[in-house]
Amino acid sequence: MYALLATIDLALQIYIWILVGSAIFSWLYAFNVINSHNQFVNQIGTFLYNITEPALRPIRRFLPNLGGIDISPIILLLIIFFIRMLLATSVAPVFGVRM
Repeated sequence: MYALLATIDLALQIYIWILVGSAIFSWLYAFNVINSHNQFVNQIGTFLYNITEPALRPIRRFLPNLGGIDISPIILLLIIFFIRMLLATSVAPVFGVRM
């Protein structure tokens, strides 16, 4: 059971880093710091968008329009941290696993 919980925790931790990378990439893209015509940069942006958008889209539907500010990644990060704490404090002790 420890292997399953550790794998879920690792997957959530990797997704956190992907969210952070996607947010940084979107800022760099918006301020023209990176070359948007470069095929490799475009592929990275498409990959990050395709990985994060299915999780961010439902959150964006419920948030009010804040102009140019998108706080949906912050909300998703809070949800992921809550799930990780729930696994560590409620689920793992039930199975006798220490995370």
